[in-house]
Parts: sequence; C-alpha cells; structure tokens
Amino acid sequence: MLIRFIAILFGIGFIFAGVAGFMPAFTTNGALLGIFEVDTMHNIVHIVSGVIAIMAATSLRFARLYFLVFGAIYTIVAIVGFARNGDLFMMHVNMADNFLHLAIGVLSLFLGYYASKKQAEA
Repeated sequence: MLIRFIAILFGIGFIFAGVAGFMPAFTTNGALLGIFEVDTMHNIVHIVSGVIAIMAATSLRFARLYFLVFGAIYTIVAIVGFARNGDLFMMHVNMADNFLHLAIGVLSLFLGYYASKKQAEA
C-alpha cells in the first residue's frame, strides 16, 4: 500500500513539474524555479511520467514495475546527461537536472526493489 501511495506522490510531483515548466511564474530564462533547465519536450516527458505513475498506482504489481522501469530510465538519462554534457538528443538538461534525474532513478530503483522484497514476504 505504501508503494502505491508513493507512486501517486511521484505522479503529482512529475505532473506539477511538467505543468510548472510551461508557466512563466515558475520559470526564469527557461529554468524551472531558476534551477532546472526545461523546454517543451522536457515538460511533456514529466507530465507523461506523472500520468503513468498515477495509473501504475492502481496495483502493487504495476507500482513496483513503474519504479523499476522508470528508475532504470531516469538513471540512464542522468548518466547520458553527464556523459554528453546535457545533450539528450531531443532535449537539453543542465547539471542540476542530471543530479535530480540520478536521485529520482536511484530512489525509484530502491522503491521498486523494496516493493518486490515486501511482496515476496507477504
């Protein structure tokens, strides 16, 4: 149950970040909160990630799968961002984005693994 609730929180956070990236009140020179580089593609990716997180929260199995898959994706995105100096082909990120993506990826992988261990014990 906790993992499903955390998936909903992730979903809300991602959707907020994606929508806020389109709002001038939250962005300064293309940087969300003046820190994280955003563009249209980046915002759409966050909104889609959030919607999928909320959809995945409908079951423990899907929430676990969401965290494992998105944890791997966000970790890879961070590594590519570090390696290519922020050039992710379809969008650009800055160092703050890379560290945030790495934190999201590692936390998501932990949650997905944690959920699978708890599910196996139940």
